[in-house]
Order: sequence, then C-alpha cells, then structure tokens
Amino acid sequence: MIRFASLGSGSRGNSLIVDAGEVKILLDCGFSVRTMVSRLARLSVLPEDITGILVTHEHSDHIAGVNRFACRFGIPVYLTHGTFGFVENDNERHAEYRVIDGHAPFGISSLQIKPFPVPHDAREPVQYAFSDGVHRLGVLTDCGKITPHIVDVLDGCDALVLECNHDSGLLADSTYPAMLKRRISGDFGHLDNQQAASLLRTINSSRLQHFVAAHLSEQNNSPSLVRKAVAEALGCEQSWVGVASQQDGFGWRSL
Repeated sequence: MIRFASLGSGSRGNSLIVDAGEVKILLDCGFSVRTMVSRLARLSVLPEDITGILVTHEHSDHIAGVNRFACRFGIPVYLTHGTFGFVENDNERHAEYRVIDGHAPFGISSLQIKPFPVPHDAREPVQYAFSDGVHRLGVLTDCGKITPHIVDVLDGCDALVLECNHDSGLLADSTYPAMLKRRISGDFGHLDNQQAASLLRTINSSRLQHFVAAHLSEQNNSPSLVRKAVAEALGCEQSWVGVASQQDGFGWRSL
C-alpha cells in the first residue's frame, strides 16, 4: 500500500510525504525545521520515521529546510548533480547527499522511484513517480510545459499530484511585473490550469483513484477555477478534485 499527504504546497513552501510502510520519503522540504516537525506531527509522523528526502530542484520554496532538517535527524538526501552543485556551495554543515541520475529509476527499500526531467528554470530539475509494484503515484509541479516524456511517465497512474499554478487570464491582468509574468507563463515556468487539463486529456486516466491540484498561486488562481478545469478534463464531479493548500497541504490519501 502507498499513502501520501502534503505538508503544504505553494510559493511559500512545499513538502510531500510518501509512505509505503517501512519506508517514508519526503519530497522536498521547503519549510523550517520547526515547521516541518509541527506539520509532520499533524500527520502523526515523527522526523525519526523519515527514510530519505528527495529534492526536485534548488528553489527556496522546495529546498529551504532540507539541509538543516536532514542534518538534525540524520536523513539522507537524494538529488541530481545539478541541484547538488547548488547546495554544495553553501557554508553550512552538509547532510548526507546522494547524487542520482535524473533519468534512471532507483529503489529505497520496497519503494520504486522514477525521477524524470522537466522544463523549469533551475539547474537540473526533476519530478518523481513512485510505485510499490502494484500502484503508482505521479507528482508533477514546477514545470513550464508538457513534454512527451512527461506524458509517458504519468500515463496510467493510480494517483496524481499535478501543478495547477495559475489561471492565464488572472495572471495577465495581475499587478505582477511583466518580466515575472513572462517567467511564470513561459516554457520554463509553471503550468496553468488549461495546460494541466490538457495533460489530463492526453494521458490514460482510467486507473486514477486520486487527483490533487498543487502549487496554486494565491494571487492568480483559485480552487474553484482549478476544480472546474480539471473536472471538465476528467469528466468527473468538481467535488472529487482535491486541492492542496499552502497552509494545510492535504491529508492522507491511500492506494
């Protein structure tokens, strides 16, 4: 069995936990040690229970707490060579970093992990899919456009956590500087609601038991807009579409 939950999702910090029984993996750690401990407790998890931390890329909302949290609790950190090149240059005591190939699957105990490269404005960004041999969870955030490889990896997942960062109309009309708007909406920025919906129409979603929209912009999106776009793409009720929040993430979901 796989279960998964979010400690928080958005521009002010991100972390997801994947639990396969004897192995519990954090995906990113964008919060302080104190906040991580508090939010893990909310899910009835102790820091000492964590087997490893996977890092997607070096932006602070994903990596801000990684080194200190990993050092405090003796947790190994898995990241690509490009991301490691960023973190090795700081002056802090380093955690146990394990460099991975962003194209090569690997295992941690019984959990199979497939990293896959994504277009984003970072050194060597990846996202991840997880499997216990029976069920598969796909996670995709911080991605500017959908590639054929992304479609292949996420095709037929049993659960999907997918970025729905912004509504293109709201972003265009926002008070953000033009340069920031171009970055967010560009090929190395973030997926908007319609890009996410297009992906859902492309992949085989017949096995999908859970869908959670993630990394929503607090200024340029809303849960109602996300649910409408996703429900139309999947042909489901809007109430079925989960939405991760910045403060609360989302609670445990099981496969």
